[in-house]
Amino acid sequence: MKICFISSLYPPLVIGGAEISVEKTAKELVKRGYEVIVITTSDRKNIVEKIEGVKIYRIYPLNLYSTYNHQKHSTFIKPIWHLIDLWNPHSYIIIKNILKKELPDIVHIHNFKGVSLSAFSAVKDLDLSLIFTAHDYSLICIRANLLNGAGEKCDNPSRFCRLYNKAQKYLVNSKPDIVTAPSQFIIDKLRTFDLFKSVETIKIPLGIESNRVKTEKKYDVIDILYAGALGRHKGVHILINAFKKLEQGNIRLHILGKGAHEDELKKIAGYDKRIRFHGFAHGKKLMDFYKKANITVVPSIGYENSPMVIYESLMNGIPVIGSNIGGIPELIEDGINGFLFESGNVNELTEILRKLIENPSKLNKLEKGTFESVKKYDLKKHVDKLEEIYKDLAIS
Repeated sequence: MKICFISSLYPPLVIGGAEISVEKTAKELVKRGYEVIVITTSDRKNIVEKIEGVKIYRIYPLNLYSTYNHQKHSTFIKPIWHLIDLWNPHSYIIIKNILKKELPDIVHIHNFKGVSLSAFSAVKDLDLSLIFTAHDYSLICIRANLLNGAGEKCDNPSRFCRLYNKAQKYLVNSKPDIVTAPSQFIIDKLRTFDLFKSVETIKIPLGIESNRVKTEKKYDVIDILYAGALGRHKGVHILINAFKKLEQGNIRLHILGKGAHEDELKKIAGYDKRIRFHGFAHGKKLMDFYKKANITVVPSIGYENSPMVIYESLMNGIPVIGSNIGGIPELIEDGINGFLFESGNVNELTEILRKLIENPSKLNKLEKGTFESVKKYDLKKHVDKLEEIYKDLAIS
């Protein structure tokens, strides 16, 4: 069976966890004897390459800039980019030609911004079976995070946003045969916007390559980790403010990532030498931080779907403190593998951190819980579920 993944980005071009998940799934399917191709975007030109058995088409649809460089551009030019990307005819032609050449049995679309919703049309115009996985809120929010320009929950979208989302709904609503998502929260959210009500939807948590041996941690210095984008909706300012209220000298806050609010966050951190910014980390560099971290904090004020950083932290025996918002509570079991706190509540986060820092025995107990809880998210179980879907679609 030949499987085609369509994803806005694919390593080494990485911004978030979705493209990492696609890569891991593609490699596991190759190990199982599937032929796997990936259609993704390039930051320069069209190329075709093969990496670890996966055939990759990197395309550069005509637009103002590549999706990989989206964050670097001004808010004045981004709406034009989004309008072109809404249904990009150049993207449609390129993707349709690749699909006609490869004729996959299944097409599985992940993040689509930069690839364009015209990818859905290209698949269905060739009468191919189509799965769509929702990793974010792109179909109901132009920013993909359900927040307004001020970084607050968006309860009253602008007229432009409403029209844009109405167009997206028209272009995509009836096209997938099956829709999956890593959290039930995002499935329910899409349905409140009348999306995919007549389409089968399935929650499939992300898959992670779990460790077989528990990573031993030290407690002479407590290392607290944040790994992710540095956008306001991620709530990193909440974490920094909570951390600064702690008096202990044997604690460190490691902030990994890049984004538009990095300079603002450094100002909030001020002269606190316990807070360290390390830039974007991926691969071995990221794993090295996981190996020594004692606590991961996911302080989002936006509706997270199913953050990869939580899976990876649990895999490395790191308890997670997360906001009680979006799909985060579906992964964190209070007192078992971490703790939840009210989104945006600096004082509550500070007190949770304080209790764990002052009681390493509680950290040790949580570490054991993380090792057990991550087993249900094993990559092989994730791919087993996808295999079932692929086989059912292929014979239907």
